[in-house]
Amino acid sequence: MNGNAMNENKMNGNSINRNTMNGNTINGKSTLETTPPGSDSRILRAALVASVLLLFFAAVNIVAQAPAQPPKEKPYVVEYYYKARWGLSDEWLALFKKNHLPLLKALKAQGAITELEMEKPLNHTTEEGRWDYRVTIEWKNFAASNESEDALRLKLFPDQATFKREEQRRFEILIAHWDLPVTDVTLEP
Repeated sequence: MNGNAMNENKMNGNSINRNTMNGNTINGKSTLETTPPGSDSRILRAALVASVLLLFFAAVNIVAQAPAQPPKEKPYVVEYYYKARWGLSDEWLALFKKNHLPLLKALKAQGAITELEMEKPLNHTTEEGRWDYRVTIEWKNFAASNESEDALRLKLFPDQATFKREEQRRFEILIAHWDLPVTDVTLEP
């Protein structure tokens, strides 16, 4: 073998001219001339796709390694309605403020309750729809609304005999009491 090109070899009836030294020609043609039209853009596209995939998998890996965030606790809102016997709503309110409000404030200080408000209607309605007081409580979550309050009640009201008697009176005054859990309604589509 001498020079830049090997002699033709017959392989299955096809002639192949190989360049053994510099690879500049194949079958007597420049290698640039034998590149199919548009192959440069295909190479660029392939490189771009490979780069995008590399970035995607790198981002997925970073997200997978990030510490998991605990799910945000959803507040649990309940409206508590109280309907007192005629002429006794002031007595009911005084007992509520004495025996129940301190408990609710303590639960708020502990973080179980996030919002606490009380309202009464400005005008009276029909007897069927009447209520005297509405207490709206936003609990930290549903579980917080169901935790036992016994230990806290004993701490706040050491004279349990008086406490139980006054709480019994507070509920004797009521004609009706109901709890209404509420949720937000999204107005946007």
